[in-house]
Amino acid sequence: MSDPGELEPVTRESTAAIIANQLRSAIMYGSLAPGDQLTETGLAAQLGVSRGPLREAMQRLVQEGLLRSETHRGLFVIDLDAADVRDIYHARLAVERSACLLIMQGNRGEALVALTAALDRLVQAAESRDRVAMSDADQAFHQTLVQLSGNTRLQRMAETLLVETRMCLTVMQESYPEPAELVEEHRVLVDAIADGDEQRLLRLIEEHMLSTVDQITDSGPAARAG
Repeated sequence: MSDPGELEPVTRESTAAIIANQLRSAIMYGSLAPGDQLTETGLAAQLGVSRGPLREAMQRLVQEGLLRSETHRGLFVIDLDAADVRDIYHARLAVERSACLLIMQGNRGEALVALTAALDRLVQAAESRDRVAMSDADQAFHQTLVQLSGNTRLQRMAETLLVETRMCLTVMQESYPEPAELVEEHRVLVDAIADGDEQRLLRLIEEHMLSTVDQITDSGPAARAG
């Protein structure tokens, strides 16, 4: 089995969406690191695809903000500094706060079941103390939270923001919180939903995001848990 985020040949019918997903994963896990240049010839050979759909896939990631285009130089994976990470978490706060409101106004019982299951997976990952597994479970929890809002536009916005968040975590794994702290930060969110306490949920999600910004400001271009 390949490592998470490792580029692999596309064995079924190649589409821009399939290729974009592979590139997005490679950026998220650090196989394509911040500042790396992407070349059509090399990537087409590595992925086993033609340059047409590859070019389309790379343009999708430019539009998402994960790649930057430099005139006469080509495409590069974006670099993230502390200001960028601060912007990411403020944007995530807007998205996830809206998701929380929609959850509390909708089928809270269904959300509670799904988020409890996501929390259980996070607990298992924390018990293993595997930083990659913890990051995966952390991200899955927040993906589930936004999906439960039922708002597809929020989900699309969250997808890119979570990839950018994971880029920070991949580079700065040593800044990740202790397993018990990570679990507790997410458990209180589930508890607030279970109690039907909308104001507490909104306060907790805000603290969850903004405390990360404080961590970045204090220690440089690092990110804490999602």
